[in-house]
Amino acid sequence: MEALKEGFFIMVIGMGTVFMFLTIMVYSMNFSKKILDIVNRYFPEAEVNNGANCKNSKKKCNNDAEIALAIAAAIHKGDKIKC
Repeated sequence: MEALKEGFFIMVIGMGTVFMFLTIMVYSMNFSKKILDIVNRYFPEAEVNNGANCKNSKKKCNNDAEIALAIAAAIHKGDKIKC
């Protein structure tokens, strides 16, 4: 019976340690988000323009269709190589 009490005590200590670590981690991540929001207000990121068809537009351009095509081609080629 004494071993059961000791095991339960060690389990509670371990779970409390993990809970405290995760709590500290969540609060530190939220704090760093607030700090980065302040930094980004004064030093914003540059806009990325990756598309050839939208050189004159002010919006961000994405190349999702090209990426999907490349993935499909890679999967198709991989299917042919299998023995």
